[in-house]
This record gives sequence, C-alpha cells and structure tokens, in this order.
Amino acid sequence: MSASRSLLGLGPSSPHSPVGLPRENAHGFQSLKSASLRFSPTLCSIKSVPHPNPPSINRWSLGGATALVTGGTRGIGRAVVAELAGLGATVHTCARNGTELDKCLRGWEEEGFRVSGSVCDVSFRDQREELVDTVSSVFNGNLNILINNVGTNIRKPMVEFTSEEFAKLFATNFESVFHMSQLAYPLLKASGAGSVVFTSSVSGFVSLKSMSVHGATKGAINQLTKNLACEWAEDNIRSNAVAPWYIRTSMVEQVLSNKEYLEEVYSRTPLGRLGDPTEVSSLVAFLCLPASSYITGQIICVDGGMSINGFYPRHD
Repeated sequence: MSASRSLLGLGPSSPHSPVGLPRENAHGFQSLKSASLRFSPTLCSIKSVPHPNPPSINRWSLGGATALVTGGTRGIGRAVVAELAGLGATVHTCARNGTELDKCLRGWEEEGFRVSGSVCDVSFRDQREELVDTVSSVFNGNLNILINNVGTNIRKPMVEFTSEEFAKLFATNFESVFHMSQLAYPLLKASGAGSVVFTSSVSGFVSLKSMSVHGATKGAINQLTKNLACEWAEDNIRSNAVAPWYIRTSMVEQVLSNKEYLEEVYSRTPLGRLGDPTEVSSLVAFLCLPASSYITGQIICVDGGMSINGFYPRHD
C-alpha cells in the first residue's frame, strides 16, 4: 500500500505549501494564455496559435512547476529529483523502501528542496492508482512533469527466459509506465503545460549482450514516446525519452564488477568511461524546462557515443 510522506519543511502557513501551488503555477506553468500571430504573404488566413512561453516566464527555471518522479531514491531517479528541485520545482517521488525514502527526504530538506514522497511499488496497478491519487491531492489536481523512471532487468540468453520472467520485465518496464501516463494525463492536461519524460535505454536502439527482453521493453517505450507526442500535443503535453548506456548506479554495480566485461564496455564507448547519474538528470531537466518547449517525440541517447560506434575500437 502506498503511504504518503509529508512535504518536509512546509507547514500550513508556508506560502509554498501544496495549497498555494495552483496560484504559483498561474505565473508560469498553469496558465499559458498568451498567443503570437504568425503572418505570411501566402498564408494570410493563419489563425493565432498558443505560445507556450510568454515573455514573463523564465525559460531556464522550473519555479512554480510540480513534478512526479518514480523511483526517486537511487541512481538516475535520485539525481533527477535533486535536479528538478534545484531548478525550483516542487517534487513528489516514490520508492518501495520506506526507510530509504525517509532518509532521502531528510537529505533533500536539508538542501532546501521541496520534496515529498510515497512508499509505492509501481509494478502493482493498485499502488500506481493510489500514488496518483496522492499526487493529485498534494498538487491540487495539477501536474506539470511526469518522469517515468522505474525499470529493471534480467540478463540471460533469450531462449532461457521463463514466461514469469518475461511477464515481470514487461509489467515493470512497460506496463507500469503506460498505466502511469494514463493516470497522470488528466493532471498534466489540467496544468496547462505538461512534460512527460521516459527513461529508456540504448538497448532500445542497438543489440546488447543478454538483454533481448529488456531491449524489447525499451523499444516499446520509445514508440510510446512518439505516439504520445502526437496524441497529446493538442493538450500542450510534450513527450520525450532519455536513453542511457551504462551509468554508475547501484543497479549495474554487480555487472560491472567483472573487470573483463568493464573493459569491453569501455572499448565500445568513444568517451571511454561510464556515465554519471547527473549527466542523465541534466538532460531530463532540460526536457522539462520552458526552454525546450518545441522539443517533443524525441529519444535522446546519453551514452558517451556508444550507440553511434559502428566499428571504432579503442586501443589504449
């Protein structure tokens, strides 16, 4: 069951409490009513079109924005929470481990970030529903940013996968983000300016050793990213994805403890090193900023050049 943690550091009298979020958003993300007229000698009948960035908006700030980040206590997710909060967003995150979540919340509070959280395993449908209900309550029915970050992996040859393992990967990696997006849609639409960012992988572009099912789930996410970009554009909701290669997180520590395999990874990566979670979170944050308001439907690799390395072996 999902258990919501309070928004640390924000008492009822705080001007930045959840109750005040819609009014704050009205100065930036919630109400985007200005329009620009586009004229052309040959297209004189063109109507005025909504402009997502009125002059009053700081294009490089998330002040007034609300965000939900799934799996926000480790690795890339944790870096994303800090990145968004550092840019001024009010963030709600979730994790399966309540003790770990509370520790992170205390740390973010000490940094002056506005972050709340829920204990939730998003691989379960009922817990996803409860999480979004909590987010709707915290943010008064408005959500500007949804970061679908949760994912897992099972590494083995394709013919060795059991039906249970196959189902687990698709339920966690794809079904959960599909359903989370469905649930969050009314909140994103109500905010007036929404941004969805999926955590994909280079495995959705190229073949990786023992990752056939993982790659299939990420390929599905890539196509969902493109479809939502078109389907939700009329609601001013953008949809993009980031596709990391090996990032230095607890999830890949065991795999990369094999020195021989680590050297193989380096040999296929033009930059010759692993990525850092902050090198992914900075891109995620950019895709949520007003400065990226004309970017949608894109899947951007964060991989040190790995996905474009056809045959360029390193010999150090």
